[in-house]
Amino acid sequence: METFQTLFLGQPLWMWLGFFGVIVALLAFDLGVLHKGGKEIGVRESLLLSGFYILIGLGFGGFVWMQLGQTAAIEYVTGFVVEKSLAMDNVFVIATIFSFLAIPRAHQHRVLFWGILGVIVLRAVMIGVGAALVTQYAWVLYIFAAFLVFTGVRMLAWSKETPLSENPLYRWTRRRLKLTDTLHGNRFFVKEIDAGTGKARRLMTPLFLALLMIEAADVIFAVDSVPAIFAITTDPYIVYTSNIFAVLGLRALYFALAAVMHRFAHLKQALAALLIFIGGKVFVADALGLGKFPAEWSLAVTFAILAAGVLYSLWRTRTEPKLMLERRET
Repeated sequence: METFQTLFLGQPLWMWLGFFGVIVALLAFDLGVLHKGGKEIGVRESLLLSGFYILIGLGFGGFVWMQLGQTAAIEYVTGFVVEKSLAMDNVFVIATIFSFLAIPRAHQHRVLFWGILGVIVLRAVMIGVGAALVTQYAWVLYIFAAFLVFTGVRMLAWSKETPLSENPLYRWTRRRLKLTDTLHGNRFFVKEIDAGTGKARRLMTPLFLALLMIEAADVIFAVDSVPAIFAITTDPYIVYTSNIFAVLGLRALYFALAAVMHRFAHLKQALAALLIFIGGKVFVADALGLGKFPAEWSLAVTFAILAAGVLYSLWRTRTEPKLMLERRET
């Protein structure tokens, strides 16, 4: 029993093992029960599944409250909300990748499932490195904060998107790796006979290319989200658990929002303002001698910014469904 009480990254080992146990159980239930056979996910099922993951994530916040106290729980919920909000931008990129590579909805869940496994590993590495840096060098937190402010300002001032056909990863993959031009069911790799040599060769399908591009996109988004959560709390347990629970429902969130993403076209400005706030509060708290920005204030401002962004976006796009309908009729 003493082994399970041993501290690992600031918290007892049993809390880490319990967290990973919940994650493994959820992934097994998702793949082995809910989506056995790779069926296509409908919007209604996506909404229910997304709500389920949100409830599980918030419920884990209750566990954090019982074990670590109210402030830690508020920091967890703030991190969860921030990460879930930033994931919205990731959803737009995922939709673009699937559309560009012509990946059918029936095969998209497989890509997203394995993508989530990659996220769990990549975020662990990035958060582990970030925690080590912040512990050894406290001034690194100010670099994270300044980077968030810079990123937020850049998002507000620069909205031009690079076409996927010009994406460096896509172009490099097309030049250097052996790819098929067509899908082969839900397979990532296939074997074909080379017409010249008569030998079998292993080829990558567009499904695996989509997985590579989604993983690369997550690394880019993690560069924003990981510093953002460290600006809220430096506890590795809260940082990692809030990140993973927020990202875990990304697949369900994608299928739920894929059909109505145009209604959130102006949410990017709210996300930019949120990054500026999260980074700026580190400097404000230091200037006012607060030591740390109050967790309750941080959560309240986060909700206010996101609510304003969602409402503004819905209001600005309120006539778009009507316009789309009129275009179909003409």
